[in-house]
Amino acid sequence: MTKQLGMEVSFAAAEAVKLAGVDVIAAYPITPQTHIVERLSDYVANGELDAEFIPVESEHSALSVCLGSEAAGARSFTCTSSQGLALMNEIVYIAPAVRLPLVMILVNRSLSGPLSIWNDHSDVMSVRDTGWIQLFVENSQEVFDHVFIAYKIAEDQDVLLPVMLNLDGFTLSHMFEPVQMVDAGVIRQYLPPYSPKYTLHPDKPLTMGAFAGPEVYPEIKKAQDEALKASYPHILKAWDKWGKLSGRYYRPIEELHTGDAETLFLTMGSFGETAAEAVELMRSQGRKVGLLKLRLWRPFPFKELCRAVKGARRLIVLDRAVSYGGPGGPVAAEIRSALYNLGNKPQIYNYIVGLGGRDVDVRDYLQIYETAEQSSEYQIYGARE
Repeated sequence: MTKQLGMEVSFAAAEAVKLAGVDVIAAYPITPQTHIVERLSDYVANGELDAEFIPVESEHSALSVCLGSEAAGARSFTCTSSQGLALMNEIVYIAPAVRLPLVMILVNRSLSGPLSIWNDHSDVMSVRDTGWIQLFVENSQEVFDHVFIAYKIAEDQDVLLPVMLNLDGFTLSHMFEPVQMVDAGVIRQYLPPYSPKYTLHPDKPLTMGAFAGPEVYPEIKKAQDEALKASYPHILKAWDKWGKLSGRYYRPIEELHTGDAETLFLTMGSFGETAAEAVELMRSQGRKVGLLKLRLWRPFPFKELCRAVKGARRLIVLDRAVSYGGPGGPVAAEIRSALYNLGNKPQIYNYIVGLGGRDVDVRDYLQIYETAEQSSEYQIYGARE
């Protein structure tokens, strides 16, 4: 039996982590991710979750603890935002290099300065090239589902890479939304108890993360890149299996009204729902507009993107971070690169929106659509001159 409950999205994330049967949680509080780990600490304290909850002195320590526990064979979880991720940065690079399949929820928030607790994607874009599998979700149900999916992907013995699950801070994390719960039996069928391939143990010593000189370092980095790219079919397989069990199927790029669209919007995260509302309104006005929601950020879905944009004249890429001194936003730069060799590709327009939590509503999407043809250069939309 399944049931639908209304709850704060952060609590839905914590409920999923509990149902995933994690063994170790290491965390340090930072807004807006704190509600997730606070709820998990309650579960551990009251006996609902048989796990070790380790309060640490910093985010750097939180991820370090998870690397140690994961290396010892424990299913591990952590969570952070913004400056917390920045403090973790040294360790963020190590997890994929050592092939440790932990899961981290990144509740996206602006990086300082100026100080802001509100949402944009500057934090995740600072770690896009660290080697993690990176997913974006747009509502509570997707958050709940993707906790299990993330562990399924990470722990696949043909993958063994950490997964970063991105959800928008406040815009999504503190909303109250309905969630279709999943029976524990279904979850156990999908995600059995963790059986690690390699572990640290005194009876069978091994080395993880050893020193590497120039004579082997490039080969190691090449192998790491190949491993991340090779995870792609296993991500698809994990989505497909979850769909067969739950009825909810996910794809690297979610599409809306793309078949005859002359203009496409491309979004990531919770802004996709507002963009979808705007697209439906424009369709009702007879405009040939569609929407692409980029769910899989790493490894990047090059072939799917090329297929999805075929036939479109314009592609409006909405970024929520700035590549300072560069060609606009990091997502648009990636899209331009992905489509470089595509014949008959659409004209790309880049709008940087929602920085520091600035509201972006349906009217903004309509305005962006109207102005896109006037300039091929990027704009920080809504910024007053």
